[in-house]
Amino acid sequence: MGNALKKLTEDVRFWYAVAVILSVVSKNPALGLAIGAFIALTAGNPVSAATGKVSKKLLQLAVIMLGFGMQLNVVLRVGLSSVWVTMFSITATVCLGMFLAKSLSVEKNLAVLISSGTAICGGSAIAAMAPSIGAAQTETAIAMAVVFLLNGVGLIIFPPIGHMLQMTQGQFGLWSALAIHDTSSVVGAAAIFGSQALAIATTVKLTRALWILPLAFVGGKIYKTNTRAPFQWFLVGFLIAAALRMMLPSFESIFDMGATVGKHMMTGTLFLIGGGLSRAGLKKIGIKPLIMALALWIIVSSTTAFLIKSGLLTVPMM
Repeated sequence: MGNALKKLTEDVRFWYAVAVILSVVSKNPALGLAIGAFIALTAGNPVSAATGKVSKKLLQLAVIMLGFGMQLNVVLRVGLSSVWVTMFSITATVCLGMFLAKSLSVEKNLAVLISSGTAICGGSAIAAMAPSIGAAQTETAIAMAVVFLLNGVGLIIFPPIGHMLQMTQGQFGLWSALAIHDTSSVVGAAAIFGSQALAIATTVKLTRALWILPLAFVGGKIYKTNTRAPFQWFLVGFLIAAALRMMLPSFESIFDMGATVGKHMMTGTLFLIGGGLSRAGLKKIGIKPLIMALALWIIVSSTTAFLIKSGLLTVPMM
């Protein structure tokens, strides 16, 4: 069985076929990442250069499709009230992440990806930042793996913690949007908590997602000082998709389908990214990125929960 799998992984068509199948049957990116990583770490991926090149393009397309799930009319109505919270929390999270990374001697590109994923919206932010800072495929895969792991944990533990802390619907919606990595898990956790929490969480999280473009631009300027930072056109596509949803509400069902396609694409894309992992690469990076990401997440989650319960961080109810 092991030899047969190794032989399959030598054919790039195997990787593409599995990616397509996973994209069709699931919209759970963590599943795709886990399967891809498992195959790569057990049987290897001799064609990782080819799959890595394709995965970058697919990530960009998936991010554009996810833009159709944004409702900018709602964001503009409620999101403006959380702009200062968003600016402060993103800046503080990235700065804290880089401080922890330096303390733990985590490689700079990997630290930027993990910090960005924690600060904004998980995998989408990592997908945007990776080409801006010239991150390697292995670095992107590790950052995705770490963030999706914690993202999955957040979906499970946040609702009961919110009840334990006796949070209101608005408080939990704001907390989940600020402290859970990926938009899908924010929506899932908030939906479990209540409908008002879901409305607040979705609005604040989508407002944060708009910061992908400026953060990617700044990242390119800072970490590629010897070359001109490439303009990320796919992020413009992301914003155009969101704007179309706002301007053409009669096509909402079509836009929902587009966003769903994006989520499914993420599964196959993350499979290819997971396929870029290698045991040699993991040994080189070590456990420090996981420690860094976990420490950053705990600090961000606990601090925002305290500020929200103290009434220092609020947003108007919808």
